[in-house]
Amino acid sequence: MSAPAPAPRTARLLFVACCTALACTAAQPSTPTPPPLVYDVEDTGAHFPAPPLPAFADLPVVHPLPDPFAWSDGSGRSTDFADWARRRAEIKAELEHYEIGAKPARPADITASYADGTLTVHVTANGETLTLTAAITLPAGDGPFPAIIGIFRPTGSLPPEIFSARNVAQIGFDFTQVMSHTQTRGEEPINRLYPDQIEMGAYAAWPWGVSRIIDGLELVQDQLPIDLSRLAVSGCSFAGKMALFAGALDERIALTIAQEPGGGGAAAWRVSETLGEVEKLGRTNYAWFKESMRQFSGAAVSRHPIDHHELMALVAPRALFVLGNTDYEWLAEESGYVSLRAAQRVWDTFGISDRFGFSIVGGHPHCQVPESQHPEVAAFVDKFLLGIETADTTIARHPFPDVDAAAWTAWWGTDTPTFTPRDGEHTLTLEAESGTIGADWTAAHDPQASGGAYVTPVDGAASPEAAPTGSDGFITLNFAIEHPGHYAILAHLDCPSWEADSVWVQLDDETFYKRDGLGTTGWGWQTLKSYDLTAGDHTLKIGYREPGLKLDQIRLSTIPFAPEPNL
Repeated sequence: MSAPAPAPRTARLLFVACCTALACTAAQPSTPTPPPLVYDVEDTGAHFPAPPLPAFADLPVVHPLPDPFAWSDGSGRSTDFADWARRRAEIKAELEHYEIGAKPARPADITASYADGTLTVHVTANGETLTLTAAITLPAGDGPFPAIIGIFRPTGSLPPEIFSARNVAQIGFDFTQVMSHTQTRGEEPINRLYPDQIEMGAYAAWPWGVSRIIDGLELVQDQLPIDLSRLAVSGCSFAGKMALFAGALDERIALTIAQEPGGGGAAAWRVSETLGEVEKLGRTNYAWFKESMRQFSGAAVSRHPIDHHELMALVAPRALFVLGNTDYEWLAEESGYVSLRAAQRVWDTFGISDRFGFSIVGGHPHCQVPESQHPEVAAFVDKFLLGIETADTTIARHPFPDVDAAAWTAWWGTDTPTFTPRDGEHTLTLEAESGTIGADWTAAHDPQASGGAYVTPVDGAASPEAAPTGSDGFITLNFAIEHPGHYAILAHLDCPSWEADSVWVQLDDETFYKRDGLGTTGWGWQTLKSYDLTAGDHTLKIGYREPGLKLDQIRLSTIPFAPEPNL
């Protein structure tokens, strides 16, 4: 049986032990009211008009991370929480327009029922009906209970005992009922309801499904003892991204826990572009995003009007906790750390720092929470699902003390989006053909290369499993650094195919580093690796790994971006 739609609830604070009526009456009038911890509607900014959404060619180049408080029309910025709903609506509109496609709004025709531990939701639009089912595990007792929506499994990849020990209901979200992991555009269940939105990425579709589950919970609230003001969502890896997008796009979710979301999740596209073998905008799974997002690949990422610190900021003022894992390079945890520090400034600005936290640790398998992180997850559950205000959620655990995260945001509040490294701006350029060229490399000519010359491995030269032995397999470049600091090593190269897009890199006596996935369209810049360089003499070796790659110029710079003409 379908229950009638509930009357709208007013936005509420989740301060369960906030105050008695008497204590509230006695509160000082000057005490500021903190922002709400959760809202009773999916999108509080739905009524705001869309911001300017320029074509790619008209977008400005912004190398550092965009200012989340700056209005999209360039008219200034506001850090007043009263303006956040409007600014949040702008970020959401840009995210949908340039990355994932529009998340469809709640249809008028939704029915739901609950029986035998299963919530069933029927969603009808454009004459088609999609059915969602979610298994629900309830604690003993009468409730109402806080609840976690876990991607695929009832608690995602988080330890179930953290939630069962706290009488938190568990709800499993089967994302395949909306869209498959590797969607076939136009042939997914959601496409039957919205046939005109074929370009929709999975990170618009899956959060839509989570929102419809929450609609169903609202419709059966008289039968199912779930506290709708205390909902969490969690998932890991691609499902960690899914949880982050779901929490960002539905303001009825009080707590978002994104576990190892990596590139396309917490990591910033811009920062990832300066790193090595990580998930970058041009190397992500495009079943998850709009195909048109590819226009921001490579150096063009600096034209993207937003970045993923702003995806996380969409969760504010609600609670967000991000878990990372340094054992997997692909997850781009250094980029995630920089992005997290940038996002943290939003919560800090609104005076709600305790609602944001992160913990990045290695030494454990992917999507398995080590014992050391259990108390951290539990603290966020205690505070934001159980209302235990004394729980300590001021968590910022990471292994990146030397990463200059502030350089990416130092320009905020100014009119000039410049990257400001703490070590100053220093650049050194080396021509590959001017180095010591091993016998397995050869020089060649191309007018589009710097100085008209480049080097390439001889026919048949390949060393995929390990760096070449001896000096024949390398280009050796000796150089001196005058100003010590953190330097990115960028290469101007031409990789004609995915079978000719990798090299071995060694600085001084360090271990050889395999740099794969250097794909370009013609000549372009790619980051090989970043190093902390001391003043004095250094040696850089670049060895062949796959045949066919063309290497032109090497740029060592404390500014980790491609030279401007290549944008």
